[in-house]
Amino acid sequence: MLLQSFSRAVQLLLSGNREVFFIAFTSLQLSSISILISSLISLPLGVLLAFKDFSGRRVIIIILNTMMSLPTVVIGLLVYSLISRSGPLGGMGLLFSRGAIIIGQTLLSLPIIISLVYGAISRIDRRLPETLTTLGAHPGDIFIMTLKEGKTAILSALLAGFGRVIGEVGVSMMLGGNIRWYTRTLTTAIALETSKGEFELALALGLILLVISFAVNLILHWLVKDER
Repeated sequence: MLLQSFSRAVQLLLSGNREVFFIAFTSLQLSSISILISSLISLPLGVLLAFKDFSGRRVIIIILNTMMSLPTVVIGLLVYSLISRSGPLGGMGLLFSRGAIIIGQTLLSLPIIISLVYGAISRIDRRLPETLTTLGAHPGDIFIMTLKEGKTAILSALLAGFGRVIGEVGVSMMLGGNIRWYTRTLTTAIALETSKGEFELALALGLILLVISFAVNLILHWLVKDER
């Protein structure tokens, strides 16, 4: 069955099946946007937690570490309660839209990226900001230099976050509704085809998902190698 599924996946790719490519592109697009938004929030917060001592810092770190393993359906339920018609943000019409999936995936990846960035930056000499300040560096310069020092671990953190969101199904199913030609992703399509008994097609879609994940891994590892 695995060989047949692999053959089916290759046939789907080579045949230029429009719907399969649309589903794959949708998964890649939504996950990439979610990680971009998440990284803009996570990187400064990770650096802040690593270099600044303040009241409640340890509690925040514990909460973030706990949320790293939070089930996707819990995030989906939380966001659903906010954007459903009876929720406080129901008037925005976000439910069963791509925007809803992006919100859910961003929240899903935030604790992972923040925690891993915090761990990466914590291994950098804490005297680095002070040294750069004495040399006349501005806060923005210090932030950039700090990221450069931990670039390999930070790229790994972004990769971990991407892997988490592109492979999740709970958030996409609950918030996107698995609508054909709109919010259907590889994972929700796999769940749908499995429920219909189309195991061969489901495995084929799974292989496509693995190819995408492998390609992203390969690109990031190439970037890390190129930076060395």
